[in-house]
Amino acid sequence: MAPDALPDLSSYDAVLFDLDGVLTPTAEVHMHAWQSMFEELFAAWDITPPYTERDYFDYLDGKKRYDGVASLLRSRDVEVPWGNPSDPVTADTVCGIGNRKNAVFERVLRAEGIAPYPGSLRLLDALAAAGTPVAVVSSSKNAEEVLAAAGIRDRFTVVMDGVIAERDHLASKPAPDVFVEAARMLQVDPAASAAVEDAISGVRSAAAGGFGLVVGVDRGVGEQDLVDAGAHVVVQDLEDFVR
Repeated sequence: MAPDALPDLSSYDAVLFDLDGVLTPTAEVHMHAWQSMFEELFAAWDITPPYTERDYFDYLDGKKRYDGVASLLRSRDVEVPWGNPSDPVTADTVCGIGNRKNAVFERVLRAEGIAPYPGSLRLLDALAAAGTPVAVVSSSKNAEEVLAAAGIRDRFTVVMDGVIAERDHLASKPAPDVFVEAARMLQVDPAASAAVEDAISGVRSAAAGGFGLVVGVDRGVGEQDLVDAGAHVVVQDLEDFVR
């Protein structure tokens, strides 16, 4: 869609953003961490077929960490005990495997840092100038650390992340729970608000939550897949919305 044909995001009561792959390129760090961890695990356990990049988009992207682990292992007919979030990285449980991946992610984030996408930052500036409330809706338990590292934490009064979702027993994307709860925290009606996502599960979550506009950001998953999941419009970069 041509930029001049896109809806004006500042006309909505609020705009709720996913984090990884929408505001910051941390999705690339997540992808690398998942691939490294699962390739090693699959080799050690003789799991086939081998891990591919498509597995990230189909089973991991946008979901809470442990739900993603269980989903991907299930795709290979592998079942392991769920375990506990306090499990060590050596534990062969869903939680232990998820913690193993997170250790890789944290190491890369702290070593290399992160910066927001320039186009996303310009959109945040435009929405701030218009007085449009914004929130982050992320499945990641690292959201606060990522936002702080990117220097944009103070832009959001509401950060609905994996820590809160676990504490309040909210279902993972693609269920609508986290988006609906973030709208409640902002005191806005989803039907009068916009949601911005780059993951199929996230788009499905926002669509199921009844958001008035669901924006898909195509960072590699594919425009048609985002539309099929429920995106009303798809862009390559959020700068397209800046007028």
